Amino acid sequence: MTTGRTPPPLLGGERETLRSFLDFHRATLAMKCEGLTDEQLRRRSMPPSALSLLGLVRHMAEVERTWFRRVIDAEDVPLVWSAEGDYQVAYDAAGATRAEAFGAWEAEVAHARRVEREVASLDVTGYQPRWGEHVSLRLVMHHVIHEYARHNGHADLLREGIDGTVGV
Repeated sequence: MTTGRTPPPLLGGERETLRSFLDFHRATLAMKCEGLTDEQLRRRSMPPSALSLLGLVRHMAEVERTWFRRVIDAEDVPLVWSAEGDYQVAYDAAGATRAEAFGAWEAEVAHARRVEREVASLDVTGYQPRWGEHVSLRLVMHHVIHEYARHNGHADLLREGIDGTVGV
C-alpha cells in the first residue's frame, strides 16, 4: 500500500468524495507507521493500555473486514484474529510483526475497495448483527472514515511518543 496521500476532491460527487476521504485516512495510518521497527510499532502507549501502532493497524483490518465483507457483502468470515468474535484481541500486538499486521490490513483494504466498487449505490444495505439493523453503504463508509479519524489521532500521539515525529 502506498503511503502517499491524495487529498479528497474539492468538487467531487458524494461517492468519490467518501472513497477519497477513506483512502486519505488509510494512507495517514500507514504514514504514521513508516520507518519504524517492529519493536517500535508494538510499543504500548502507557500502562495499562495495550494500544500500539501495530494494534491500531490490526484493529483497522478487523474494521475493514467487518463493515465491508461481513456487513455489506454478507460474507460468512470470522474476524482475522479472533474466531470467537472478540474485537479486542486485535489490539494485543505483543507477538505481532509489521509483515503480519500490514499483510492482513492491506488484504482487507483490497477486499473493501472491491466490495465498495461493485456495489451499485450508496443506498445498498447490509445487515449489522451487533446493531440488529440494516445499514447503507453510505453509513458504512462514513463510519469507517470516523474510525480511521479517531484512531489516526491516537496514532499521532503514539508516534510522537516513539520518536518525536509530529504532524502528517
